[in-house]
Amino acid sequence: MDELQWQHAHDGIKLAANQVHVWVVSLNRAEAERRNLYQHLSADERDRAGRFHFDRDRFHYIVGRGILRQLIGRYLGINPAQIEFEYGEYGKPMIHTTQQMPDGWLEFNLSHSHGMALYAFVIDREVGVDIEQIRPLSDAHSIAERYFSASEYEKFTAVPPTLQPQAFFNCWTRKEAYIKAIGDGLTCPLDAFDVTLTPGRPAQLLRIRGSIA
Repeated sequence: MDELQWQHAHDGIKLAANQVHVWVVSLNRAEAERRNLYQHLSADERDRAGRFHFDRDRFHYIVGRGILRQLIGRYLGINPAQIEFEYGEYGKPMIHTTQQMPDGWLEFNLSHSHGMALYAFVIDREVGVDIEQIRPLSDAHSIAERYFSASEYEKFTAVPPTLQPQAFFNCWTRKEAYIKAIGDGLTCPLDAFDVTLTPGRPAQLLRIRGSIA
């Protein structure tokens, strides 16, 4: 998201019922912008920001939550600092019912990793996203064997070694996104459903245990 877009943060954003808006932003911002975003945060968010041990983590949290509030404010047409959140049983954040749009429920989800954040917005549907830096993991095979379904693990091991980091994180992020969308935390086993993971294939939920998605 470039500076021109943020200069017009007061402009509204229209989201149709059949659309999904996805925003990717850098959390590495100048001090002046961080201070501005900090002003949007609630008391509990400021308290949480103050508990981070490392400056980088604190700065990323402030920027991530501040931008979330800016985006929601643009969708709903309200001051970012006035937005109130409520949380599901497993901690999934939601906009307080009193601030929702009368003609459609704004749902969102967010994820961050290595200085980048991902946000998704929809109307009257559940949504989940996950973002990770693609990198080699020494224990990728053991993690995959434990958490992927048997079919996914078979496909993962069939991918050429040079593409396995991408295949691993394709699978992992798609599984996390689904879990976050249904809001069940870790109560839904990761091997209870199948997703695509082969590099080059579109992201898709293929199967939920006992049924075809």
